[in-house]
Amino acid sequence: MRGQWREPFVVLRLGDDGLGFDVPGRRPDGTIKGKNLVRRFFWNILRGIGGAALFVFFLANGADARGAAHPFKREIRVKGPANAMALDLVDQLRPVKGPWLVCSSSALAIVDTGSTITDPAGAPAPRIVWQARKPQAPEVDLRTRTIVWPDGSSFTFPLHGRTEEQHLREYLRSAR
Repeated sequence: MRGQWREPFVVLRLGDDGLGFDVPGRRPDGTIKGKNLVRRFFWNILRGIGGAALFVFFLANGADARGAAHPFKREIRVKGPANAMALDLVDQLRPVKGPWLVCSSSALAIVDTGSTITDPAGAPAPRIVWQARKPQAPEVDLRTRTIVWPDGSSFTFPLHGRTEEQHLREYLRSAR
């Protein structure tokens, strides 16, 4: 990235927790409504049985039934109108095993480093999965961890733990 962009940038490891969607035409898990209906039917049955078993397990171990969170609830991180511009980035991000956000004042990219479980010597080379440069690049607010497109769609990106949160805080402090 340094050779391509020739400007200062920050690199942040993105979290891999499930993304929640609030976009017309998409289910809360991001899949397109109206596709794979048979598979969705059986998945919902399996998910219901698993959720019920988990709930009984929590109750058997002394958890308060009112305080038990839904085991399959996703935090809404993608919002926007139907066919939101944010979906281009997020659809590219979903299959990535080792996502990193690289952003500068005029460019934004998602880089995949592959699985972190493999031996670093045998790991694949990092590859750019998605990239945008000004004027097409969306606006990035690192303080709120939100990327906003011209159509009003947004993606609030999760970070990969406390280390990345500290790295971002230090970067923001030094950028003042």
